[in-house]
Amino acid sequence: MSDTNPIPPPGLDPAVAAQRLRDEGPNELGVSQRRTLRDMAWDVVREPMFLLLLGAGAIYLTMGNAHEALILLGFVLIIMTLTVLQERRTDQTLNALRDLSSPRALVLRGGVAQRVAGREVVREDLLMIAEGDRVPADGTLLQAHELATDEAMLSGESEPVAKQPGQPVFAGTLVVSGQGLVQVTAVGQGTELGQIGQSLDTIALQASPLREEMARLTRRLVFIGLALCALLVGLLGVLRGDWLQAVLSGITLAMGVLPQELPVIMIVFLALAARRLAAQQVLTRRLNAIETLGQTTVLCVDKTGTLTQNRMAVAALCAGDQTLNALGPMPEGPDALPEAFHELLEYAVLASEIDPHDPMEQAFHRFAGAHLVGTEHLHPEWRLVREYELSPGLLAMSHLWRDKSGQVDRVASKGAPEAVADLCHLPEAERAAVSAQAAQLADQGLRVLGVAKARHSSAQDWPTGQHDFEFAWLGLVGLADPLRPEVPAAIAQCRQAGIRVVMITGDHPRTARAVAAQAGIANDQVVTGDELATLTPLELANRLAEVSVFARIRPQQKLALVEALKARGEVVAMTGDGVNDAPALKAAHIGIAMGQRGTDVAREAAALVLLNDDFSAIVQAIARGRLTFANLRQAMVYTLAVHVPIIALALLPVLFGLPLVLAPLHIAFLELVIDPACSIVFEAEPATAGLMERPPRRSDEALLSGRHVLLSLLQGGAVSGVVVGLYAWLLSQGQPAGLASTAAFVLLVAANAALILPSRSGRVGWQSLFKGLTPVSLWVLGATLLALCAITTVPWLAAPFHFVALAPGPWLAVLAAGFSLLLVFVGNQRLLGRRPG
Repeated sequence: MSDTNPIPPPGLDPAVAAQRLRDEGPNELGVSQRRTLRDMAWDVVREPMFLLLLGAGAIYLTMGNAHEALILLGFVLIIMTLTVLQERRTDQTLNALRDLSSPRALVLRGGVAQRVAGREVVREDLLMIAEGDRVPADGTLLQAHELATDEAMLSGESEPVAKQPGQPVFAGTLVVSGQGLVQVTAVGQGTELGQIGQSLDTIALQASPLREEMARLTRRLVFIGLALCALLVGLLGVLRGDWLQAVLSGITLAMGVLPQELPVIMIVFLALAARRLAAQQVLTRRLNAIETLGQTTVLCVDKTGTLTQNRMAVAALCAGDQTLNALGPMPEGPDALPEAFHELLEYAVLASEIDPHDPMEQAFHRFAGAHLVGTEHLHPEWRLVREYELSPGLLAMSHLWRDKSGQVDRVASKGAPEAVADLCHLPEAERAAVSAQAAQLADQGLRVLGVAKARHSSAQDWPTGQHDFEFAWLGLVGLADPLRPEVPAAIAQCRQAGIRVVMITGDHPRTARAVAAQAGIANDQVVTGDELATLTPLELANRLAEVSVFARIRPQQKLALVEALKARGEVVAMTGDGVNDAPALKAAHIGIAMGQRGTDVAREAAALVLLNDDFSAIVQAIARGRLTFANLRQAMVYTLAVHVPIIALALLPVLFGLPLVLAPLHIAFLELVIDPACSIVFEAEPATAGLMERPPRRSDEALLSGRHVLLSLLQGGAVSGVVVGLYAWLLSQGQPAGLASTAAFVLLVAANAALILPSRSGRVGWQSLFKGLTPVSLWVLGATLLALCAITTVPWLAAPFHFVALAPGPWLAVLAAGFSLLLVFVGNQRLLGRRPG
């Protein structure tokens, strides 16, 4: 390259640029997945289970029970607020992570260089780019000097891409070395980055399997409830002739059967789980991701920036017939590095920029700083006087340095091993040896560079090309993008939990295989993108069952792989950090983006964001998802059980001609206060042993199996028999209906509170009843009993419920009777064997 750059053209006229900005719009991607507050609220309102709550409130209003209606509608408001605030908070956190929205740009307009916001760049602008700049738009290079860009976010390749005049550069990529002049060809959604973002709009978000199952359960219970209500209304109307009383009894029964608290319980579980994950630096963008992640069977991971640090490090040095493995722990200082490698490292640094942005050159500087300080091999006083850059014909670059004497210049060269060997004019035998050494390092997944040195008299003119120097071969340097330290253990935990890990990368197959081996991913077979393109859907499905490493994969192929895995019935989680990962992140059942290194588009397409880029946090999230589901299942078994006596108390007195025990207000109190409060107890339960040693829950496995339902019916039936029996006995003894209903209500609530103890986990037996009680459990049980005491012993609080205030003696006796049902509850568990789930 000559020492003088061509005079750049003047660029667009400022007036033309301003008009084009008005006509074509700003240079913005327009791919944000963020939603407005109204969008979030509307999504909540459209949920079938929330519509059910609103419908129940409307029934109360129709019947003139405004107080009960307000209770129901109040809970609707609480649920909506909780959901919207959670999503709003995560969006605000994402805003703080945005780093690519509008990079600054240095443009030439009217012959004057000026800094403008990236959003103001227009087509045909001239951009001046240099090391460290983020390219704001797509364009064509007009001039380039040792220019290289990091395109990992688009291609998945970890290695910088050298650029020559006439070649394209892409928006969002980072300039890691050199300078260039670019003419803009596309902005905003017309860029490569913008087109990937636009493709996200065509990918539908996956519905949560748990929500779908909960909706099916809700519909079944609604059908059963409506059938029972119709039957009750018909029987009472025909037998007694009081159709108004029949309708009122039907509505009361409907309120006891309809699962109004199910959405409350599920939102509480997921919101609290999201808070726990946030404390572990995992941001939940969609609440249903928590339970879906717990069902994951396949975890698809990108290599660069996800498994690896996206930070090159010196891994091996080869000088002559000596090889040094530098990846293991090495003490610092010159004594730790054998003398044979000092000169090799010295000239690798001299062939690099003084203040590099290239990750490989940064690795040379770091390694030399740790092992050459205090030796004669570092030369901060030397002056760089000439640079020879890479070219398509010669994949090597050289720097010419001048010392203080000014008599002899030193030349340092680095590049592709075969190119540097050619500069040194090595004999064929030596070239073959170099090639064998380089292949051995490449098989370890290393990026290999050759290094050479030369001397040049300062009195002579500088040669026009690198071949005119008399280079001497120094050796090879192997560089690696090291694994994140937590990755092998995290992948081993995934394997133990029955989760298959699949690597999908744009890197070379050798590199992919080596990294997979280090991480603990099955790597006996590797499929490349070119091979993938030739496979039929059936062949692809067969290969997916055998292959866990995919290399040289293009962005659209990542999406195809995720879709193919889903078609096989897998529950797919996908991790990534680049723009090229975004479509697959959104298409997966659960997308997991890296928060620090991840791009905006990747973060906003994902359902979970790892704020600290800690891969082990994925395992913690999986464990939290499994625990949330297990505890939610226990809460559902409990909830169905407590519905049984509610239905019995609403139905049996009417059928046997007894006064009503429960009014709509009582049912609202039971379902919308006690049940959701008790659900907090289940959510706080710690994990049982072996949670992460079980296979993932099958996608076709029901939330509640037949044994779960049978256990609920047995427990609820026991409570029903005792409560209805006490109520009927008190009435037969001539006690007032108000006192009998009060005693029955105390017994019902006490029995429901006692049922919490054996229902908390899968453990069976007396020793586990009080074992592991959390502070939350004690607070909830205490608050429940305190509220029960208040509304059944304080006259002015008992009046709205039509209760008769009980004396302390009878109240404690009934309470004790309720807790004595623990004998029956444990017996039912033993009858069915170990608790399912």
